[in-house]
Amino acid sequence: MKNNKEILVFSGSANPELAKKICNHLKVPLGNAQVDRFNDGEIRIRIAEDVRGRDVFIVQPTCYPVNDNLMELLIIIDAIKRSSARRITAVMPYYGYSRQDRKDRPRVPITAKLVANLITVAGANRVLTMDLHAGQIQGFFDIPLDNLFAVNTFMKYFEKMHLPNLVVVSPDVGGMKMARAYAKKFKAGLAVVDKRRINDKEAEVMNIMGEVKGKNVCLIDDLVATAGTLVEAVAALKNAGAKKIFAAATHAVLSGPAIERIENSALEELIVTDTIPIPREKMIPRIKVLSVGPLLGQAIERIHYEKSISTLFDKVYQ
Repeated sequence: MKNNKEILVFSGSANPELAKKICNHLKVPLGNAQVDRFNDGEIRIRIAEDVRGRDVFIVQPTCYPVNDNLMELLIIIDAIKRSSARRITAVMPYYGYSRQDRKDRPRVPITAKLVANLITVAGANRVLTMDLHAGQIQGFFDIPLDNLFAVNTFMKYFEKMHLPNLVVVSPDVGGMKMARAYAKKFKAGLAVVDKRRINDKEAEVMNIMGEVKGKNVCLIDDLVATAGTLVEAVAALKNAGAKKIFAAATHAVLSGPAIERIENSALEELIVTDTIPIPREKMIPRIKVLSVGPLLGQAIERIHYEKSISTLFDKVYQ
């Protein structure tokens, strides 16, 4: 293996455990970045080692508290830029504000684009992220962006389960592209839950497009926030005759009533990754966490040595 001594990995306060797993893969120590707060809440950063001429990677998902973690990332980038690093890569396993990617009604912002501008202006030369909520966010950046996929991580887990008659299901029409990629990798059937509202007063009706009766089901999504769509899809699949229902989502946002909804649903297991740290009080037996630290470590190594990253996924979405 080549010497990784020119690689420096720093972590903000959002997910230091993931940063340590990345460093373990790279066989480098975690960089010393001191993150503190002034009495009025302002973020204070000090990079406590020499970064001049180094290839620097900053691990900081912009998860809850989103604004604090985003601001922390921007300040760390600025501190390292002013310390004459050769290249700065913002490693954002979870890209906050990604759901605000377009104007879906009058007089609203495109906040995903604003965040892209902030990261670029702060001084990042490159961005590394995972399973973006909307693919067009890649075009919001004027610097290179690498979007990794968790599909191989999930596939290894499901292969060990040896589930017969597996069908991959998208919980909504918007997630069909991702579900199709997973179905191809799993060599499984494909279905989608089509949500339709009867009128403004009556509740949504679930229609299952595809055969799920008597099948084991894996629901695929990029994130689980309040889990409303997820548990509605689980209920509809059960009513349609599905057997065991699993769900795989890269980002465990798990906000609001998510845990309560999952516990009260017919979901066998929710498999997520550690792009976002899950608080101890939200870790229920039905949630399984897989680490993407080694995958991010491989991607960082390939960026450093100017190698292709796309080969990691063997044409996942083609």
